[in-house]
Amino acid sequence: MDCYYFTEMPYPFIPPHDEIESMRVTLPNSLFDPNLAHQLYNRYLDEFCLADQEGLNLMVNEHRSSVVCMDVAAPLSLAILARQTRKARLLILGNSIANRDDPIRIAEEMAMVDCISGGRVECGMVRGVTYEVFAANTNPTQTNERLWEGIDMVRGAWLTHNGPFNYEGRFWHRRNINIWPRPFQQPCPRIWITSTNDRVNIKRIATEGHVFATFLTPYPVVRELFDLYRANYIDNGVPGGLAFMPLVYVADSDEEAMKGADEIAWYMRTKASPQFKNPPGYVSVGLNVQALKGTFTKASDNIRAQGLDYLRDQGVIIAGTPDSVVKQIQRLYDLTGGFDHLLMMMQCGFLSHEKTVKNIKLFAREVYPRIKELTPSVNHPRAPGPE
Repeated sequence: MDCYYFTEMPYPFIPPHDEIESMRVTLPNSLFDPNLAHQLYNRYLDEFCLADQEGLNLMVNEHRSSVVCMDVAAPLSLAILARQTRKARLLILGNSIANRDDPIRIAEEMAMVDCISGGRVECGMVRGVTYEVFAANTNPTQTNERLWEGIDMVRGAWLTHNGPFNYEGRFWHRRNINIWPRPFQQPCPRIWITSTNDRVNIKRIATEGHVFATFLTPYPVVRELFDLYRANYIDNGVPGGLAFMPLVYVADSDEEAMKGADEIAWYMRTKASPQFKNPPGYVSVGLNVQALKGTFTKASDNIRAQGLDYLRDQGVIIAGTPDSVVKQIQRLYDLTGGFDHLLMMMQCGFLSHEKTVKNIKLFAREVYPRIKELTPSVNHPRAPGPE
């Protein structure tokens, strides 16, 4: 099993929640202090570098107009880490391809970073969460189609080496695609895709052989989604697999660990106005009907409002001493039928640098060596790259 350290680079220093309407989309940037952000950005990058030194892989992502995530341009963060780190796989999860004007620019950016890193890039492609629709001025009914058309263009750009080709799609038309540089990894970097609990999308992720990742979801739903992927997986020549992201905090005692997990859980308590959570057309009518009936469970308000003990039982939070965390990961692995990658949000909210460093070191030194050999959930070799 591969483990990835992750933080969204939060900016938590805002007025109390009851004094603001939303922490996403509409919060005035007059509340943003560039001097404080300078300190935070460099602190977060230092913690990523520490995780690399401790033997963990790294994950970055991006959101816009949100105090939850200051990483508004994840390819920039990825490029910095490609130069500053030496060992870690570098996962961007992801490129918000449905909200970008030019997928070929993404193909070029990822190829460049892959060359800088010596072939360590893991390339995630995502629709973008509902809040991004407003910042990007995107039609929510088209984001899923734009995702898949964009991926098709990126793969074509990576895999075509005999000169320019043209592309004619629904959303993009290009007469002369011929990227320089090409990726370091051959045939190309592995593609990861996150998804809502849209079963049709998950089947497509599996049949095209990409990695499927899901975040902060109770284990019974994770098992259902992972089984669907496993039943439909086809190897496309670049290894696929399964990934899950919980909140993770390791400490010397369970009491200390739960306090740390509660600080990271600030992420799950962030406030957003209702109109930004489910723009019309972002998910299908069928999924909305299931949600209203209560038969469609995801990391939404009803899950996020639960207490820490419930979230730990469901695998949404993993927290405890090293021995306890090993057992919790093994339990989650067994309950979900196995997975290949553990994506760990190990810092969020007001969690201090000192606590973050301790969390990283305890996991890397006392947990990771004991779970590395968990069997992959689909039969494939490790992604291509340098030894």
